[in-house]
Amino acid sequence: MLSEHGHEIPPRSGTAFELRKGQTLRVIDVRGEQVADLLAFSRSDIHEVISSGRTLDYASRIYLTTGDLLYSNRSTVMLEITADEVGRHDFLLTPCSKDTFRIIYGDTDPHRGCFGNLAAALEPYGVTEDMIPIAFNCFMNVPVDGETGELRVDPPRSKAGESVSFLAHQDLIIGLTACSALQSNNGSFKPIAYEISS
Repeated sequence: MLSEHGHEIPPRSGTAFELRKGQTLRVIDVRGEQVADLLAFSRSDIHEVISSGRTLDYASRIYLTTGDLLYSNRSTVMLEITADEVGRHDFLLTPCSKDTFRIIYGDTDPHRGCFGNLAAALEPYGVTEDMIPIAFNCFMNVPVDGETGELRVDPPRSKAGESVSFLAHQDLIIGLTACSALQSNNGSFKPIAYEISS
């Protein structure tokens, strides 16, 4: 779906597409306070995938922003954050799923969540559910207590129209969602837009 910002992902859904080396992906929070889960797989080998553990280890911090590199499970650079109007994103929590909504929220008929949306969108590329790692959660605000390690999910700091941009360091397959968890998005579900430029 096209919008004034390029492609638009409807609320509680996801998509997948190719991003070539040297292209920039801009993820836009159209209405504000909406999270977007982002995954990256190597186009040449889908078993090489974005890695929270490698990335946070090399960055030596959990909050990433402009200038930071996102690494794969093989320690190669996949993406570089080249612009960031928000400055707070999460790379700790796994994509929400039916089990998330069942265990955390007590839902008896849970939505498939970002996990299910990513699995469905990435299936044509050969990605299976068991291959889906922790996503880079654009705009997600997860404060962590430095003493106890306790974390909570607060409303995103992103305002309408704010964005974060990523430069591809290799040919990639991208999975991207408009997150399905109420708590992550300050109680409502909104679209996410994205643009690709050379």
